[in-house]
Amino acid sequence: MTVTDAFAYAIAGLLTIQAVLRVKSALNGRRRERSLWGAFAALAVSWLCRTSAVNNLLDATGTPDLGFLVKHATAIIGICVLLRYVTAVYADADADVRRSARISAVVHRIAARASVGTIAVMTTAFFFLLDPPDTSTLFFLERHEGDLGLPIYMGLFYLYMGAAAAVCAVQWGGAARTTPVRSVRIGMLLMSSAMVLAVLYVLLRTAFVVTITVTTVSDSTSQTQEALTDSLLYLFSLLWGIGAIAPVSRAASERYRAVRNLLSLHWLWKELAMAAPDVVRHRPSRLFARLPLVGQALDTFRDVFASPDASLLVRLNRYTVDIRDVIFELRRRAPADLVERARDHAQSVPDDLHGTEIRAEALWIRSALLCEGPATPDKPAPLAPYPFDPGTDPRHEVPHLRAVAAAYSRIRKSEARALLTRTAADYT
Repeated sequence: MTVTDAFAYAIAGLLTIQAVLRVKSALNGRRRERSLWGAFAALAVSWLCRTSAVNNLLDATGTPDLGFLVKHATAIIGICVLLRYVTAVYADADADVRRSARISAVVHRIAARASVGTIAVMTTAFFFLLDPPDTSTLFFLERHEGDLGLPIYMGLFYLYMGAAAAVCAVQWGGAARTTPVRSVRIGMLLMSSAMVLAVLYVLLRTAFVVTITVTTVSDSTSQTQEALTDSLLYLFSLLWGIGAIAPVSRAASERYRAVRNLLSLHWLWKELAMAAPDVVRHRPSRLFARLPLVGQALDTFRDVFASPDASLLVRLNRYTVDIRDVIFELRRRAPADLVERARDHAQSVPDDLHGTEIRAEALWIRSALLCEGPATPDKPAPLAPYPFDPGTDPRHEVPHLRAVAAAYSRIRKSEARALLTRTAADYT
């Protein structure tokens, strides 16, 4: 594998990962999500066509340099869809950026109509105006140096690419100045910088195409040009790929924290939900309960990652609400003095990992789950005191419940049953 192939595979891999991660949002999202996914997918294919393996595979069809045509065609498709994404982003813009929105819309309409014509003319020039390639070199421009069809073929491609890159650079640069979210602003700046490099790349390549059409250049000059422009190509592609990742880093971080919180709360939530299944919104999974060894892990995975909630954050909110609701039901069963007994026991049994109040709350929940309560349909019991409520602000409630869940997992049923037995004599 050559260095060029390594760079091409790396960039194609980066774009492919982005496309794979955005499949769900593309299927369920709006035009902007579908457009961005399409841009990643098309550009990933374009970069794969730069590798020797794909080029050799396409050359095996009997059409020399077919890989270059596919590369250029998919790049145009990716650029067109990328402009569609830019237009979609600005579609709902406020009055301050309406002008930018109109410019993006006009450019996209022109680009969409021109893309089909551009690919058609390039394909015609490829098959009918270009001479058989000089296979002694790897570079497309050197293979067709002196061909009269080369300026037509590459000129159309560079005109399309340069115009699109200039529009994207202006639009993303302007958006970066007004975006309040830091990660989005960094991403916009990186993508805008990438498009500036793309414009520079187009200008240098266009100048070289014109030069080799009217005169002959030395091999050293040609190799220097290829090294310089390829470096620009790799750099602006990497900057754009990283810039596209940056805006979603915040969302990825939020999803990671949500998953971590859900996994921490799952055992407590499951125990409470099974005790009061009619109270929770979705019951815990029991689909794999009979499977040895892996059944519990699979049910946990299904609860955390495959429940019908719209998102992980919604699911986390449901867990916390379910826990509060079931605890409210437990207060109908629990003895009135269970709080005092739990606090006394928590103080008498030191716990280096959890504070006294956290352990007392966990002990109260574990004991209340074992208590049937004296309530009757005609005479419901009064609510037992529960002074541990951390409030409903997720910034405080979730860390608090995570600590309670951790303490709860360390309390044995025998310990809770003994505490409950001591309170039974005082229960009325």
